[in-house]
Amino acid sequence: MFDKVDELGVNTIRTLSIEAIQKANSGHPGLPMGAAPMAYVLWTMHLNVNPQTHMDWINRDRFILSAGHGSAMLYSLLHLAGYDVSIDDLKHFRQWNSRTPGHPEYGHTDGVEVTTGPLGQGFGMAVGMAMAEAHLAAQYNQPNFPIIDHYTYTIVGDGDLMEGISHEAGSLAGHLKLGKLIALYDSNGISLDGKTSQAFTENVGDRFEAYGWQHLVVEDGNDLDAINAAIELAKKTADRPSLIEVKTVIGYGAPKQGTNAVHGNPIGKDGIKAAEKVYCWNYSDFEVPEAVTDRFEATIQDNGTHAEQQWHQLFEQYEAKYPEQAQALKVAFKNEMPANLKEILPHYQAGDALASRAASAKAINEVAKSIPFLWGGAADLSSSNKTMISEDKDFQPDSYDGRNIWFGVREFGMAAAMNGIVLHGGTRVFGGTFFVFTDYLRAAVRLSALQHAPVIYVLTHDSIAVGEDGPTHEPIEQLASLRCMPNVQVIRPADGNETSAAWEQALRTTDKPTVLVLSRQALKTLPVSADTAFAGVEKGGYVVSGSQKPTPDGLLIATGSEVNLALDAQQQLINQNQDVAVVSIPSFDRFAQQSPEYRASVLPSSVTRRVTIEAGSTFGWDQFAGDRGVKIGVDRFGASAPGDLVLDKYGFNTDNIVKAYLSLK
Repeated sequence: MFDKVDELGVNTIRTLSIEAIQKANSGHPGLPMGAAPMAYVLWTMHLNVNPQTHMDWINRDRFILSAGHGSAMLYSLLHLAGYDVSIDDLKHFRQWNSRTPGHPEYGHTDGVEVTTGPLGQGFGMAVGMAMAEAHLAAQYNQPNFPIIDHYTYTIVGDGDLMEGISHEAGSLAGHLKLGKLIALYDSNGISLDGKTSQAFTENVGDRFEAYGWQHLVVEDGNDLDAINAAIELAKKTADRPSLIEVKTVIGYGAPKQGTNAVHGNPIGKDGIKAAEKVYCWNYSDFEVPEAVTDRFEATIQDNGTHAEQQWHQLFEQYEAKYPEQAQALKVAFKNEMPANLKEILPHYQAGDALASRAASAKAINEVAKSIPFLWGGAADLSSSNKTMISEDKDFQPDSYDGRNIWFGVREFGMAAAMNGIVLHGGTRVFGGTFFVFTDYLRAAVRLSALQHAPVIYVLTHDSIAVGEDGPTHEPIEQLASLRCMPNVQVIRPADGNETSAAWEQALRTTDKPTVLVLSRQALKTLPVSADTAFAGVEKGGYVVSGSQKPTPDGLLIATGSEVNLALDAQQQLINQNQDVAVVSIPSFDRFAQQSPEYRASVLPSSVTRRVTIEAGSTFGWDQFAGDRGVKIGVDRFGASAPGDLVLDKYGFNTDNIVKAYLSLK
């Protein structure tokens, strides 16, 4: 079936990759040299994309190089396929301002679907993309109108499958029977330090079959026909995902092939000459044979253009017959929120009291009525995180249109899948767990931020008020650690109205993830929040209760559940003829984006008597406390006891706040 031009195409991928790495004197040649055959077969025979329209076609296949250190191979493929990646870009691999960075970056290089490199996360995001495809197909497809009907492919390596996230994501995908998810496993038995047998001797195939996957094996990684047959069989298997294990030789063709010496270092000019001799390569550096250019044009470009044209014709017919569904699909992929989102969200009055996790649940259920492309779930904590859409069904193999996702106890896998879901397009997703378990999913939050992915994290049980569960479940450093992560929107609301406002900002934010930090204990509605919370949260900080004089003598600055405590302390101070104002700062990052004039109106620089109050680490609070202020926080681990008692013992009571304020001169 395959001919000499195909062999030449494989070797073009190899040589472009190793030449780019050599010119940069940096990179990972082993994967491109070993995995080029499987990548070539996949891209020229199966991958349904149209490089001419870049990434605008919503029904394109998705390809993820989970083993992102092999980025030189991906860039070579993108160039050959006709994406906006030039030979000059390949020559500037890993250089300043290059479009071909060290690891693939979503939004930076044309054709790159997700940011990969942290091993295992690409695999997790591929699972999310396959979930999104299944969900959208169930929601929008009609008889004879398979509007959403594509595959998600990923190439994974031994390192990907060693990482714990591969277990979480693989198990979830198997349970969900994601038949349009196909992973090609570059099985070469070598990792960075040496032979994988030193640490990795499990039967990977048996493991994935136990998850509910189909496991196929290609014994010779250079056998194009065998690779093609395996992919064909995987595509015919609709009721389970497929892992195609392709036995390869890392650094195939290099003098030190089959060893870790070719994993992460250029093979040198002599090594390239030796490899080119193995490949029977008689072309100049960075030269693409005309026959290879023609082959890629005839396969990927022509086939992709034709496939997209056919899809648009089908969609026009679909739109004529099902106009409401077609319009809803367009709105979903544009991520258009209702203009009256603020009015849709719940509003609360003075006297109301509920936990912010409960207010979040009300917000989710109200907006879900108007945003059909919103879905989500929790890491087996929906009853605690309050993340269920009560009037909808579960997302399961027999009900892919359901909007309640059961992620299971898989925090990291959940977060990676959510990244994939959002980057696929067509839906907005949220996922919940206890705030302290941020540490299980932090690496995926970081990729959310890097990819500007508007994932919504619903993180509850936000402080030592968790109480009896004790220090293992009481977050201390998590707020500070997330606040210092670039491009992450962190909001810790103080009552029901601030929670609704936080959801409005989360849903309207399209260029970064949002972390909602929510309480388990009930919070009284702030006296003025019905009128001021939405504008206040939008600005990140605002005066909740002002002073009697135009400029207060002092400030009590708090977030979340501690804002009510600050109000109680303010009343005691007023009784002692102390004129103080109370400020809520639900979002440090949003507040920092405001004008200097606005920030000064909330926190006048002339007012130096300040007390900050938050039941978490005091790290980061110096910016608000100033040199003369007092920070009331938690800089040690929590304790196991009733929540109110723990708070009191740790100084979160009105007497301690008043004492701290009065100590200021």
